[in-house]
Amino acid sequence: MQSIVTNTNHVIVIGGGLAGSEAAWQLLNRGVQVTLCEMKPFSFSPAHKSSHLAELVCSNSLRSNEVRSAVGLLKEELRLMNSLIIEAADHTSVPAGRALAVDRKLFSLYVEEKLSICDGLTIERREISDIPTSSVVIIASGPLTSDALAENISTLTGGDNLYFYDAISPIIDAESIDYSKVFRASRYDEDEGDYLNCPLSKEEYERFRNEVLAGKETVAKDFEDKKCFEGCLPIEVLARRGVDTLRYGPMKPVGLTDPRTKAQPYAVVQLRSENRNFTLFNMVGFQTKLTWPEQERIFSLIPGLEKAEFARFGSIHRNTFINAPHLLRKTLELNDKSGIFFAGQITGVEGYVESTAMGLLAGINASRYCNNRTMVAPPETTALGALCGHITNESRKYFQPMNVNFGLFPSLDTKMPKKERGKCYAERALTDLAIWRGEVDVS
Repeated sequence: MQSIVTNTNHVIVIGGGLAGSEAAWQLLNRGVQVTLCEMKPFSFSPAHKSSHLAELVCSNSLRSNEVRSAVGLLKEELRLMNSLIIEAADHTSVPAGRALAVDRKLFSLYVEEKLSICDGLTIERREISDIPTSSVVIIASGPLTSDALAENISTLTGGDNLYFYDAISPIIDAESIDYSKVFRASRYDEDEGDYLNCPLSKEEYERFRNEVLAGKETVAKDFEDKKCFEGCLPIEVLARRGVDTLRYGPMKPVGLTDPRTKAQPYAVVQLRSENRNFTLFNMVGFQTKLTWPEQERIFSLIPGLEKAEFARFGSIHRNTFINAPHLLRKTLELNDKSGIFFAGQITGVEGYVESTAMGLLAGINASRYCNNRTMVAPPETTALGALCGHITNESRKYFQPMNVNFGLFPSLDTKMPKKERGKCYAERALTDLAIWRGEVDVS
C-alpha cells in the first residue's frame, strides 16, 4: 500500500454534511485534531440552501424508528456508538408516527453547536479542489461533489471508478417470488443457469408495456440533465421507442427456453441474485423513473412477481459515488493509498442514516490510524457491518448504491414467520454489537 501521509496527528474531513460531521465528532471524541472543510456559504451545490453543517436536503425524515426494521436497527446501533447525528435527531424530533423526523433548522444548528465547542476542531469555510496529502483525510463530499473535487477524486481512484448517476434497477425479496411461474436459466446455457426468468406471453407483454407507458413518473430536479441518462435508458423511454423495443432490450427472450413449454417465451424479465445468500434478486436492466407506487403496481403484472416485496425500487438520479467494492477496504480506507478514507453517500450507500453510519466508521478508523492501532470493521451480523459489507464486497460484479435492508444480513439460522424475523435480526445484531463496541472505545 502506498503511504502518502506525513502528519498523523491531524485529520482533514472534506464535507460538512451528515457523514463529515459524524466523522469529525468520532475523531474529536478520541482526542484527534480535526479540520472540517465545508464550501458553504461561499459555494453551494444545486440542492443546498442553508449555510449550516449537516443540512437535510430531500426530506426531514430519517425513516422508521422501529428497531425491528433494518433502518431502525441501524439507528439504534448508531445511538449505542455515540452518534452525534442520531443524538441531534432525537433532540430535534417532530411527531411522525413510528418514523424519526426532525425540525431541519434545529437539527443542523444542534450538530453545528455541538461540534463548535469541541477542543481540537477547526472549521474552514472553503472549497477543496485538491485532496491534501500531508494529513490523514476523510472524503465525505456527498452525492453532489463539486466538479473540481470530483476530477481530483477521479484522478486518485482511476477514471472508471467514479460515477455521477445512479441507474438503479429494483431489488426484490427472494421469498416474495412465485417460483412456480419462473424458471432458472442463462442465455444459451444448457446448465441450470444463474438467472431466474419470468416469462411473458404476447398478451402479458403488451399489457405490461401499455401500463409502463401510462405510468406516472418522478419529476427530475433542475440540476439533473436527462441527456446524461442516454447510456442507461429507463424502461419507460424504451417502451416509447416502439412496440418491440423492450423485447430487444431488457426483456429479450433470445436464447432462453421455458422448460414447461419447451419453447422460447415471447418476452422475459430476468432476475439476478444480488448476494451470496440468494435473499435478494435484481430486475436486470429495469432502471426506471416511475414513481414507487407505480413500480409496485405495474411490476406486479409480471408472472412470478404478483406479490413481490421490494427491498429497493428503481431510480435514475444524479449521485456521485465511487466503485467502493473495487477501491475500499472494510475499514473504508483506500486499498492502495494509506491514510485516505471515504465516508457517506459517496461510498455507495443511500439515505441519511446510512451516510451517517459510514461517517461514524470512517471517523473511528481514521482515529485508530492516527494512533497506530489496528483498524476495525463491525460484525456483518450488525446493521453497520451488513451495510459496510455491501459496499466493500470484492466479489460483486455489479455495484449500485443501496439502503440498509435485512437482505444484506447473513441469514438467520432457523426458519420462522417473516413478521418475527426483524426481532431476531435485531437481537442478534445488538448482542454482537455490544461485544464489538468494547473494542472501539465508545464512551
